Amino acid sequence: MGQALKPGDIVVYESTVYPGCTEERCVPVLERESGLKFNRDFSVGYSPERINPGDKEHRLTTITKVTTGSNAEAAERINALYASIITAGTYRAESIKVAEAAKVIENTQRDLNIALVNELAIIFKRLDIDTQSVLNAAGTKWNFLPFRPGLVGGHCIGVDPYYLTHKAEETGYHPQIILSGRRVNDAMGSYVAAVMVKALLKREINVVGAEVLVLGLTFKENCPDLRNTRVVDVVRELEDYGCRVDVHDPWVRNGKAHDEYGIDLVGDPSPGAYDGMILAVPHDCLCAGGADALRLYCKEDAVFFDLKGKFATEQSDLRL
Repeated sequence: MGQALKPGDIVVYESTVYPGCTEERCVPVLERESGLKFNRDFSVGYSPERINPGDKEHRLTTITKVTTGSNAEAAERINALYASIITAGTYRAESIKVAEAAKVIENTQRDLNIALVNELAIIFKRLDIDTQSVLNAAGTKWNFLPFRPGLVGGHCIGVDPYYLTHKAEETGYHPQIILSGRRVNDAMGSYVAAVMVKALLKREINVVGAEVLVLGLTFKENCPDLRNTRVVDVVRELEDYGCRVDVHDPWVRNGKAHDEYGIDLVGDPSPGAYDGMILAVPHDCLCAGGADALRLYCKEDAVFFDLKGKFATEQSDLRL
């Protein structure tokens, strides 16, 4: 970008970064490559991306856009540009650092909330309490936040908190809560596999050589994005226990899973072939026929783990 810069140009960044990255890391590269002077010959801005993959309701134009610039003129021009298409309106942040920090804490806050319910799910499992039932009951209070347990992957929530903690550690502060939440969420794949293995053993199914079907590989439902999917952790852990794992995901293009993770997807799982099944990503196309249709993939005494609680309690053997 720096090699293409001309006097009067404005460069706007949308990527999620730690506070200060745009001005401390990116601007010097632009100056070096262009030979131009920042805030004299060119300006920069920051307007973080907020779209949610797979979300057909909240799109670019219908989400309030945070905008900012490195000087007053740039900030005005950048805001006017986005305001020309954003029907939801814009919000002008006081500085680039403020906008960068606002974006990174959006995902950090969500990560921590999911980490809390993941830890609660582990506790309630030990107490023999259904987590979804607890959350449904608590959700009758108007200000209870409706987060659900699960695997936390993707290119945002599972990654962005580390940007902020990296910058914090540069200042000499070691974050406690943020990194604790990351540890909980990063360990959930291993936890899910362990719960599945225990359930197989209780039904006297030999874990070594057990056929397990994992439905869904993407990091969230109804989208083809495989980036940083934590379903891979479940697959690897089950394989370490000695299980033979098949993965099926109609949303993933043939060969993509192999290129990214060395996993060869099965196109059509064999009916009645599996000792255990994990509904890891409840794509609509997988769940359209209901739980009974999915159980057709399983042997009579198989364990059905509805990881995200897509179906009613009595329709599966396990759920978080």
